[in-house]
Amino acid sequence: MSSSFIESIRQVLRTKHYSLRTEKSYLYWVRNFIRFHQYMHPKDMQGCHIEQFLTFLGCNRGVSSATQNQALCALIFMFKHVLRMEFEGLKYGYAKKPKNLPTVLTPTEVASVLANLTAPYWLITSLLYGCGLRLQEALTLRIQNVNIEAQSLFVFRGKGAKDRYTLLPKQLNQPLQKQILLVKKIHENDLDNGNGLTSVPSALHRKYKSVLKDLSWQYLFPSTTTCCHPIDGYYCRHHVHDSSFSKNLRKAVIKSKLQKRVTAHTFRHSFATQLLAQGSDIRTVQELLGHKDLRTTEIYTHVLGQSRAGTISPFDRLSDIVG
Repeated sequence: MSSSFIESIRQVLRTKHYSLRTEKSYLYWVRNFIRFHQYMHPKDMQGCHIEQFLTFLGCNRGVSSATQNQALCALIFMFKHVLRMEFEGLKYGYAKKPKNLPTVLTPTEVASVLANLTAPYWLITSLLYGCGLRLQEALTLRIQNVNIEAQSLFVFRGKGAKDRYTLLPKQLNQPLQKQILLVKKIHENDLDNGNGLTSVPSALHRKYKSVLKDLSWQYLFPSTTTCCHPIDGYYCRHHVHDSSFSKNLRKAVIKSKLQKRVTAHTFRHSFATQLLAQGSDIRTVQELLGHKDLRTTEIYTHVLGQSRAGTISPFDRLSDIVG
């Protein structure tokens, strides 16, 4: 497999401003695709080669429909934008994802998980549940995105590259102020050591440069170590890695002895469900969550069982008859 070919895909991905996470994912599937076909160059392949690979993933690897779709997206991107090849009549289209109702936690269960978390993971989880954030939205918060006076958070470039404001619980004011002071101390130490830069997209680094040493640009949840920027090569401080959060959340859930599958997104689901249960307007919930389509928000009404409101099971009426 030619490293220059992989690098050409990387360049196109960055030219089109795909995220670093998407870049890693697409290159992973391209490498797997080429290995599967015994290192044949993709320019010599046809649509049947894509079909064979997707069949292998579905039948032999047993991957989910979402994973299969991700692999297909990566291959179509490579053929269309890098090799300028398009195939018609592919046997495989995008697989339809099953519509599963989200898992939600009761306030008691949320409190149980939070009680088993330590800083900074307690505060991250509190923001997920208290503000309805996605995990990446919480981890990429910067000091300047927090407005304690207005009780709001600014989510910069959320899912779909959309900005939005969401509410900020008053009970998190003090923990947030304490976290900001901690970030300030870490940042001052970095400046004393001749560093102090935070990680940002390449365009912002070239545009603002020294401004990125300002406290307002620092991540609210900085990493414990500095690293080399994967694109521009300068040393900076990134945010806490999502895998670190997931490991700590898993430990907390086990200690809480919950019999539910709990992920970071579970707290976002619980946020939306609790707001609707309290009588909040569904349009307001849609805006706070940053959903483009109202139908995405409406799934939480099914979690609440609003479509069955007032309906009583026949079994519960037996006691009236027997009695």
